[in-house]
Amino acid sequence: MNLIPNPLHPAVVHFPIVLIVLGAALSGVAVFWRKGYIPAFAAALLTLGALGAWAATQTGESDGGLVENTAAPVESLLEAHENWAKRTLTAATIAAVVAIGAAALFRFPRAARVVAVAAALAAGVASWTVYETGHRGGALVYRHGAGVNIVSTAAGNEATAVQSQRKEQKDDRD
Repeated sequence: MNLIPNPLHPAVVHFPIVLIVLGAALSGVAVFWRKGYIPAFAAALLTLGALGAWAATQTGESDGGLVENTAAPVESLLEAHENWAKRTLTAATIAAVVAIGAAALFRFPRAARVVAVAAALAAGVASWTVYETGHRGGALVYRHGAGVNIVSTAAGNEATAVQSQRKEQKDDRD
């Protein structure tokens, strides 16, 4: 039993989406509510989101060969998706670094608030890039079926193999 999905990219991309969007929301809260661990938690979410964005871009590049050599509209959409993924990685990394700075300045309230505003703005930009990347990735899958045949073929082959095994076992019992 293989526990690692193939292709891996669709399974990985959802983590940075959630982490970056939640980190952006919490960064907005951290501008006004500096007590407790809110700024540190926002920084942690954005840092994990940036790491997840890196993992998503790496798996996307390795799985990208599965949908290459397709029609021109799909190829241009795939290229746009890749470009937005790189922008998302950059924006998420910047947001994480600025949020870490905002959390580290807890002893200097005025400076911390200014940096927290910058972190919230950077996280908002990162959320927007997540949307743009996901919109293009969704169009690849749901409008053009990019990568769908590969997954369904693999699942179909696996199902056929399981059915053949069961039939052989039944024949052995008879």
